[in-house]
Amino acid sequence: MFQPSQHDVRRFFCEAFAKHRGGQPMSPMETLAAQWIAEHPEYHAELADVDAALAASYTVEDGRSNPFLHLSMHLSISEQCSIDQPSGIRQAVELLAARRNSLHEAHHEVMEALGEMIWASQRSGLPPDPHAYLDSVRRRATK
Repeated sequence: MFQPSQHDVRRFFCEAFAKHRGGQPMSPMETLAAQWIAEHPEYHAELADVDAALAASYTVEDGRSNPFLHLSMHLSISEQCSIDQPSGIRQAVELLAARRNSLHEAHHEVMEALGEMIWASQRSGLPPDPHAYLDSVRRRATK
């Protein structure tokens, strides 16, 4: 399993942004990242400065959201949907996107469910529960 470091992740997003802006060839993953980056112009300044991105600290106390975590979650959800894992997530996200009339807004709601699953796992010491995660996304899709 590939486990990139924090700096690897930050470099990846900054490089995808730079390649996109420069019209350079990109890998499929960089292309997908650039699509999500385009949805978040509020992150462009941070992504444009690799050195600052590598040095940045994102804490709750600072009140700053972490663009790299946010974009990574978009990629994770996109990957989950592409392979339909957990089984049924693709349909649930598609339904949620149709209900919200926005894949982007659907992803943000799925991020909440994903975060809840991770938090519950960390709190309980048990593995993440994909069934609870999927149920949470389905509930959001039917509201």
